Amino acid sequence: MADQPGYAVGVPCVGPFGDPRLLVDLAVAAEEAGWDGFFLWDHLLWPGPDGHVADPTVVISAVGARTERIRIGVMVNQLARRRAQKAAREAITLDVLTAGRLIVGAGLGSLPSEFTAFGESADPRVRAARLDESLQLMSALWAGGPVTFHGEHLTATDVTMLPRPVQRPRIPVWCAGRWPHKPPFRRAARWDGVMPTHTGYGLGETMPPDELRAVIQYTREHRTADGPFDVALEGRTDGSAADRGGQLVAPYVDAGLTWWIEAVGWWRGTPADAMDRIRQGPPAIG
Repeated sequence: MADQPGYAVGVPCVGPFGDPRLLVDLAVAAEEAGWDGFFLWDHLLWPGPDGHVADPTVVISAVGARTERIRIGVMVNQLARRRAQKAAREAITLDVLTAGRLIVGAGLGSLPSEFTAFGESADPRVRAARLDESLQLMSALWAGGPVTFHGEHLTATDVTMLPRPVQRPRIPVWCAGRWPHKPPFRRAARWDGVMPTHTGYGLGETMPPDELRAVIQYTREHRTADGPFDVALEGRTDGSAADRGGQLVAPYVDAGLTWWIEAVGWWRGTPADAMDRIRQGPPAIG
């Protein structure tokens, strides 16, 4: 029998899912139904007539206060448009609030307009550099000692953040990337987990296990640490047939998957449909 991965629910915070009350209700239902995690997207703006957006940090804080067991996080934070010191303080507070249940996701972001609309550079190279410096600074601040940091984009001079997060040696950091672009996976290799998407597969489509295996092999080839390393993937299972869902997930676990994220959103129905799927519970590998 294949090992069981963690099972999480991944939900957008935009469009018909842009109501913060709905998102908290979905998270509470996920914990009650036996899921192991609840993750939100990160957006500031959303195109189209239904451009509603819920702030993911505010919502995930409410989720942390309303749940007791599930892991939570924003998958993934667009750190290039955030103040790293503020993101570090928010993460510490959330980790303490939830007794160590936070995972920090990090990526470049998918909508350049969220940068350019406010006069910020959407150049991927600039965003990547700011992301890398943000992660370095945040990790240093989480350590609880004096920090002096001088990068190309970020600076900190003799600052200390207390308390420390609950989790040691740090809050886990998962980095996202769009395969087969390689630099994001070299970044992920320096941290605690990877969450890949694929240029050939869109919303509602699940990357094939062989592609995930290639992602994992490449990422692990660039690992320099010996600590735990998570592999998370968004996908879709049929909650009305748990055995079928298990059959779908098992090949990914054999490839190295540690977290299955059941992606629910408008591409597979209404918020009510998402609630129904969540209440059916996670698939089980038999």
